[in-house]
Amino acid sequence: MKRSFIRFVGMAGALTLALAATGCSGSGSGSGSASGGKASITFWGWAPGYEDAVKAFNASHPNIEVTYQTVQPGAKGGYQKMLNAVKAGNAPCLAQVGYETMPSFAAQGALENVSNHAASAKRDYQSAAWNAVTLGSAVYGAPVDTGPMALFYNKKLFDSLGLKPPATWAEYRAAGKKIHASDPKRFISSPYLDYDYAGLAWQAGADWFGVDNDSWKVSMASAENKKVADYWQGLADDGLISGAPMYDQAWYTGLGNGSIATVVGAVWQAGVIKGGAKEGAGQWAVAPMPQWQKGDKKVGNAGGSATAVLKGCKNTAAAWEFAHWLGTDKKAFGTLIEKASLYPAANDLLHLPQLKADPYFGGQQIYEVFAAATPDVDPEWTWGPLMTSTVADLNDGLGKAWTGKGSIAQALSDAQTATVAEMRKQGLAVAP
Repeated sequence: MKRSFIRFVGMAGALTLALAATGCSGSGSGSGSASGGKASITFWGWAPGYEDAVKAFNASHPNIEVTYQTVQPGAKGGYQKMLNAVKAGNAPCLAQVGYETMPSFAAQGALENVSNHAASAKRDYQSAAWNAVTLGSAVYGAPVDTGPMALFYNKKLFDSLGLKPPATWAEYRAAGKKIHASDPKRFISSPYLDYDYAGLAWQAGADWFGVDNDSWKVSMASAENKKVADYWQGLADDGLISGAPMYDQAWYTGLGNGSIATVVGAVWQAGVIKGGAKEGAGQWAVAPMPQWQKGDKKVGNAGGSATAVLKGCKNTAAAWEFAHWLGTDKKAFGTLIEKASLYPAANDLLHLPQLKADPYFGGQQIYEVFAAATPDVDPEWTWGPLMTSTVADLNDGLGKAWTGKGSIAQALSDAQTATVAEMRKQGLAVAP
């Protein structure tokens, strides 16, 4: 099987999938026909700008009415609500699902194959993003955005200390020491959890999952992962990592007042930083992600999502029409850039006027950095089938490690042990 950006694993022994029954059968959401009578479908999501997009779609598509309902972000309860609805037979036709969670939904038979509507759309999207929503000839939704990573840094602070954006992780550590030495309340970065941390491993080629014949291979405790873990553990042990958790108010305060100097994050972090750290306006800039070896061009990914068609949708034609429109309509996606800093997965949207110089980042054209990074995202990263439980176990260990109550390497090892146990409990084949 061709490897994909975030690969589904289709071998029968690796996943016990309920994917054979496809098409329009089921008792789920969606009624009417896109060609005969007005179709009605429901869409669950949480991204800023989605509600505006639905209104625009309804105004321009009189034969289809989409009802948008806001749910909690996936990891905070939205995904479980979706899966519960699928099991109960009353799921919406469409849902916002992160690429990292698509294999988990597939493993539970929660996705509908819409290849009969979608096959011709392959050329509309970046190949990596398209691979993220497909399995063989089956298509389970439409890509929306991707999350290539870069280095957000406080340029004002860096300039004041005579620092340049670090090109390597060794230079990043050196910059962190100089920043902390200038003021003990200044730190190079803050703790990373779940998918933000995964992007750091991704860049280093430190895989978490793979497939060995018909079995899952779990490698979170590999030597490559220990290398990444030990690096960040060293920064923490040296007192260079802030105690402010990401997305906590203390984190936003640190970004605004310069006490947290960088965020290694995905393109959508631009909107997060702008919205939560308004005091930092004009001080921040974006540079390529530091490399393990000077001269390398390797990039991690954090986030990105699809508009997935859930199992039981009665009108997959209407569902696909909206899903494809959401990911490819120039005006609608322009709003998503403005409100959520999403970076498009569609080829024709990579030069939208909204991808422009940003006053918050000193007038820098930050999206050029991410455009250059996108082709360098490793396409062979694979997500596992039980990511919700995996990251819950991982975050428990990482949370302790960042506060000195354990190590990052141990957190990864413990998460691997717990994941393997749960996979075996659920009947998934796991390689020794």
